[in-house]
Amino acid sequence: MPQNLLLAEDDRAIRHALERALTLEGYAVTAVADGVEALAQAHRTPPDVLVLDVMMPGIDGLQVCRVLRAEGNRTPILMLTALVETADRIAGLDAGADDYVVKPFDVEEVFARLRALLRRTGAPVDVPSEPPRMPDGQIAAAGLRIDPQARRVWRGPHEVELTRTEFDLLELLVRNAGIVLDHTTIYDRIWGYDFGPGSKNLAVYVGYLRRKLDEPGATSLIHTVRGVGYVLRED
Repeated sequence: MPQNLLLAEDDRAIRHALERALTLEGYAVTAVADGVEALAQAHRTPPDVLVLDVMMPGIDGLQVCRVLRAEGNRTPILMLTALVETADRIAGLDAGADDYVVKPFDVEEVFARLRALLRRTGAPVDVPSEPPRMPDGQIAAAGLRIDPQARRVWRGPHEVELTRTEFDLLELLVRNAGIVLDHTTIYDRIWGYDFGPGSKNLAVYVGYLRRKLDEPGATSLIHTVRGVGYVLRED
């Protein structure tokens, strides 16, 4: 039987992307938008594992964790947090969380940490040991198909020719489809350092990708989240 997973995340795009990815990974997912709903659902149908966002309106992830632990609930809890300071991570663990993932994250890391949590608690893990992939290690999202080994990209049946940096940027976005990546994270992953707030380097490369990927009448795939960064998704 699939593991029952309760996901609480107030960001709609992240919640939907994670729900879809976790369902494909083999979990029976119940997704809610805040801590109040999370507690109600956990009491109504106890899950095998919880994934809680730290920052949620009303009752946040830390409070949900504290309430469940105070009730004697020992269900494994994985926290999702944008807070990277050591004190913030300690607060989560002290609240009773078993592990955490820092945003923005690769969904494959979420899968791996969930498998580790379930192994430590002795729960049977029926999900695959590796996330599902297309033949030959290819990955796909939003109508795109990428072959990381051959460094080739297709939108639908058409192959798209990309430079090295364009490919690296697109691969990062595809692996985190539906998740908003901030400018600093993208600069760090692609160039190894941040050019600073005045740099137009990232915007220029996003423009290159849009011109090569977007077709007349087709949906634009790379969306700008003003003041934050970029996300790959089909609208």
